[in-house]
Amino acid sequence: MEPIRKVSEFLDSAKVYYLATVEGNQPRVRPYGAQMLYDGKLYVMAFYHSNATRQLEENPKAELCAFHGETLRVECELVEDKRPEIKEALLNKYPELKSALGEHAENAVMYEAKNVTATFYKFMEELESYKF
Repeated sequence: MEPIRKVSEFLDSAKVYYLATVEGNQPRVRPYGAQMLYDGKLYVMAFYHSNATRQLEENPKAELCAFHGETLRVECELVEDKRPEIKEALLNKYPELKSALGEHAENAVMYEAKNVTATFYKFMEELESYKF
């Protein structure tokens, strides 16, 4: 299985992942759940007018972390992609979000994960690491 697909499927199976951003010199972490592969790229969704979107605008460096029997840590830069077809794809994957995001996900910001290092761990042992 290709690494990017393995990462996305792991995030799906964990159901919740944690997004860490930076505000000044203070890390900020919050639970997230919406992510997807689109056109061979990994995307995560944040709500417009949230602290996360403001923080990512100032500093796109972020980390995702999830646990599901193993731990996955994803170091990346999250770069906004404004194409409406990505938001539509998100609503197709998560139709239950339509009431919160709007008919065309106008309340969502889609971020492409770039310069990714994804590392899987079992306890303290690194199992495998991928860059994409």
